[in-house]
Amino acid sequence: MWIALIVILALVLVLGLWFAGAYNGLVGLRNQVKNAWAQIDVQLKRRYDLIPNLIETVKGYMTHERQTLESVTNARNLAQQLSTSTSVEARAKAEGELSSALSRLLAVVENYPNLKANQNFLALQEELTSTENKISFARQFYNDSVMKYNNQTQMFPSNIVAGMANFKASEFFEIKVEEERQAPKVKF
Repeated sequence: MWIALIVILALVLVLGLWFAGAYNGLVGLRNQVKNAWAQIDVQLKRRYDLIPNLIETVKGYMTHERQTLESVTNARNLAQQLSTSTSVEARAKAEGELSSALSRLLAVVENYPNLKANQNFLALQEELTSTENKISFARQFYNDSVMKYNNQTQMFPSNIVAGMANFKASEFFEIKVEEERQAPKVKF
């Protein structure tokens, strides 16, 4: 009788320790996803801050490109408004539109040799290129973190703990329109 009780208590203890370990692992992965998302936010904020300076620098040279400048400004404003959105898909779409608008702006700049020689523009262009690379790396880290977290929430046996503790799968930061997949082209 005592042996059966000890075996049952040992089994309950082992299951309890396994549950705690699985739960803590899921919490750690969920926090990694949140941290990765915060890193994307940091880089997007940096891009939002660079764009008005780029527009101001370009505005003096590009008198006939008002529509291009307005599309960049509008895309930036929309992306910035959605920065408090909880929908990864909505954010990804807005950021893709902003990347497309920036790409069009940088393509139009090719028609303005004086602008391409402007030191302020060149510095801003370099900062923007660097920021776009950092955004790309942050998105990759985020998506890798989401994959690890989603695997843990969906694979046996940790999916049992995930279901009991209400862990939900996270969304990937995906760009779905082919034009939006293109990075802004920067030429020196």
